[in-house]
Parts: sequence; C-alpha cells; structure tokens
Amino acid sequence: MRDISCKLLVIGAGPGGYVCAIRAGQLGIDTVIVEARKTGGTCLNVGCIPSKALIHAAEEYDRIADLASGRNTLGIRTTKPEIDLSRTVAWKDAIVGRLNNGVSGLLKRAKVKMVQGQARFRDGKTVEVETETGRQVIRAETVVIATGSAPVELPSLPFGDAVISSTEALALTELPERLVVVGGGYIGLELGTAFAKLGAKVTVVEAQARILPQYDAELTRPVSRRLQALGIDVMTGAKAKGLAKAGGTLLVEAESGSEVSLAADRILVTVGRKPVTQGWGMEELVLDRDGPFIRIDETCQTSMRGLYAIGDVTGEPMLAHRAMAQGEMVAEIVAGHRRVWDKRAIPAVCFTDPEIVAVGLGPEEARRAVSDVRIGHFPFSANGRAMTKVGEEGFVRVVARADNHLVLGIQAVGHGVSELSAAFGLALEMGARLEDIAGTIHAHPTQGEAFQEASLGALGHALHA
Repeated sequence: MRDISCKLLVIGAGPGGYVCAIRAGQLGIDTVIVEARKTGGTCLNVGCIPSKALIHAAEEYDRIADLASGRNTLGIRTTKPEIDLSRTVAWKDAIVGRLNNGVSGLLKRAKVKMVQGQARFRDGKTVEVETETGRQVIRAETVVIATGSAPVELPSLPFGDAVISSTEALALTELPERLVVVGGGYIGLELGTAFAKLGAKVTVVEAQARILPQYDAELTRPVSRRLQALGIDVMTGAKAKGLAKAGGTLLVEAESGSEVSLAADRILVTVGRKPVTQGWGMEELVLDRDGPFIRIDETCQTSMRGLYAIGDVTGEPMLAHRAMAQGEMVAEIVAGHRRVWDKRAIPAVCFTDPEIVAVGLGPEEARRAVSDVRIGHFPFSANGRAMTKVGEEGFVRVVARADNHLVLGIQAVGHGVSELSAAFGLALEMGARLEDIAGTIHAHPTQGEAFQEASLGALGHALHA
C-alpha cells in the first residue's frame, strides 16, 4: 500500500481523539486518525452513552413499578410493568449506532482521513497500521496518542463466564436474578442501581470503608440511603477472594475477617480502569511515565518533541469531557495557537440515584489550600421544583474563600443535578465570586435556584432557608 504523509496523526478515535481530529480539520490541518474498532471509543460504545441508556430505562421501569404499587403520592395507578431486556439493549445499540455514524460524518466533513486498523509505532514519527487490505505506513510531523483505558481485571476474578466487566454488563439480554458488584465506585453503583431497579437482587462489595470514596461523605450519604431503600446490600471493608470451586458463588472476606459466600448469577467487577499502553508500540518510544500513565505537561506534550498524549492514557480524572477539552486544545496548539491545560473547572458527575456533581475543591481540600473558607448549603427539601418532582433529597453546596469570596468549589447531590454541572463549571472557569452567583437572576421554579440560595447562604443571608 502507498505510504501516507500528514501533518497530524491521531491514534485512537475515542472522545479525545475524534475531537482533536475534527478541530484540526476545521483549522485546515492535514489530519489522519487511526482506530482499531469503532469511532467514539469506550465512552460512546461501551461506557457513558450505553450506561446512561440503561440507567434511563431502569428509572422508567422503577417509576412505573412505584405507580403500580399504590404507595406513590401522586394519585396515579397503573399495572405492574415488565421488562424485555433484549429490546432495551437493541434500543441502546441503535442510539450507539446513530452516534457512531454521526462521529464518522463529522470527521468526513472536517476532511479527516480515517484509517481502520491497529496502529503500531516504528518511531516517534512513523506508524504502521494493520488494515483489512494490508499494512499501511503513516508518517506525520505531529502525533497524538489517545489510546484510552480498559477495565482492571482482578487476578482472583479473571473476566469470563459469570465474571463480567461493565462492557458485558451493558450487553446482557437477560436480567440476572442475583448480581454481585465488586467495587463501590461510580461505575459499579451506577450499573448496580440500574439492575436493582429492574428487579435483580444486588450486593455491592467494596474494599474501602465506604462507597464512592472519591467524594466526601456528606455527598454520598443520600446515595447510601437510596441504595438501602432499593434493597441493595452494601458490604464495605470487604475483599473479594475468588469463586468457590463449585462455581456460582463469590467468596468474600468481610470486614470482621470472616468468610462470606455470596450466590451470584453474574459477578460484575468494577474496580477501576487502566491506561491502554500495550499493543501500539510504546516500547519503540522514549516516554516519561507517571506511574502507569504517560506523563504530560500543561499543553499535553509528552517527553518527546512532536508527540502529545490526551485522555485516559494520561491519568486522572478519566473523564470523556476532559479528553475532549485536551484534544481540542492540542489541535489548536498544532495550528499555532497559544493554549495551556487547566483542569480546575472539570465537572465530575456520578449518575447514581440521586446523582452527584462536583467541580473544584471540596470543603476539606479548600481548608488545606487557604486559611479560611465560607461554605453555603441549600437543601432541595426547600426548593419548590425539586419538591414537585418528588426528588427533594440532597442539596447544593458552594465553597469560597472567606477573604474575597472567590468560589473554589461547587458540589451537589440530588435528582437530576448532573444538568447543573455546566453552570457550576462556568462559575469556576470565569472566576466567579459569591456575589456574582447570588446576584444572577435564576429562573423560578427550577432546581438551579438552589445554586443561588447556597451562595446567598455563604454570604450570610439565604432567603429561603
């Protein structure tokens, strides 16, 4: 096959890679992108998008089941629902398919050349791609590594048969009667909650002292209460040891030290993700590492000139929107623009029930960073819109400097709070002070009013609390 030469080569068409390529194409840069699988990467195909589809289906099922129970307070009655999980998965797959086609169309419109196959570095400027029609050699002035991440496998619970990752969980066409989730982080709890709402008996096994350890306890408390209400058993301080010889049973070392046997039709392992650093010739490069990740600077430049890395392969936070922002920035740098990377205003969202969103510093982090802080809370139990949606669990919290009222962080837990993440991120990105948020007219009745009220509370004069 004829060799290809280009100005920019992007390896990986996940959220970071395809955004980088599209933006580069818009800027008139001769760009090639290589992907071994489908465009969109983990997020679009087996992560963010399909999991939110399953979560939505589970919420709808749970809502109808509540109406059928006669215990709801809305005065609505209906018959007991049924779930055909195969049809749900087909609906989810159709959404993913449309988005795949959409990404491919955007790349084509930006005049980006797509090469399908497994890329492997020969050196820092040359890549070989094994395609269906043969080996393609690509030479580029600048290369972006956007190879993403993969689920972490436990040595005692290798994937296969009943032991599944989130990828297989999102493709199940039959509901497991008994599901054990190993790992109480956001992936495990999002999927565990969805399956519990659909009718599975779910047990969560978490090695640390509490669930969602990346968030502070005040934010996770409402989630813990909801898990209990859904009948999900949560074992903290517990370690999964492996399968019993007979199979179908997970052996767990409980916090007390005793061994517990958990019967399970499926065991979902969600103990984290690892960067994909194998299979694309990293050994041919001289890259500084930050633990298992590729080390980058504030422009996403690696230790090799003309070689950038973005997204999950560069470390935490492993978020699609972080990768997208990095990809856009790198494309503009290649085009000659002056850009740097600042991660302070990246929202982190946990799509549990209730949802959690956090941007910037939490209270304890802020206290370590500055001498004195102001914190404002506003509960959704005092917010009219939340009350009319039967979703008054949770609150909005604003953390600011005490001296000049600069907002350092914003967090919320509650029904639908993921949609507040843009406002929270914008406030930090623009360097808002408490007075800026408090003085902004928020539409009534909306849950966003809780953001204004929390800021007013931090100033000492909340109106509705």
